[in-house]
Amino acid sequence: VNPNETEVLGERAYASVKDVPDQIDIVDIFRRPARVPEVVDDALQKGARCIWMQEGVVNHEAAKKAEAGGIPVVMDRCILKEMARLLG
Repeated sequence: VNPNETEVLGERAYASVKDVPDQIDIVDIFRRPARVPEVVDDALQKGARCIWMQEGVVNHEAAKKAEAGGIPVVMDRCILKEMARLLG
């Protein structure tokens, strides 16, 4: 998902999470914290299964809203580093 692109590395890009035609497992957010609430709103509408905010991305209010909507949240963590740590 990239609102500024139509294609990235040969793959179609969508303007928002809610525009993706498939089921979404993880919404991995690389946006400024102030932009997180709109992404969370889209993820809630889309029925995403998890919200992941990358290192430096912290928005407690958006996290509370996602969790209240039944979506677990990981915040301020790098998914690559966490996978490396867990898979050792």
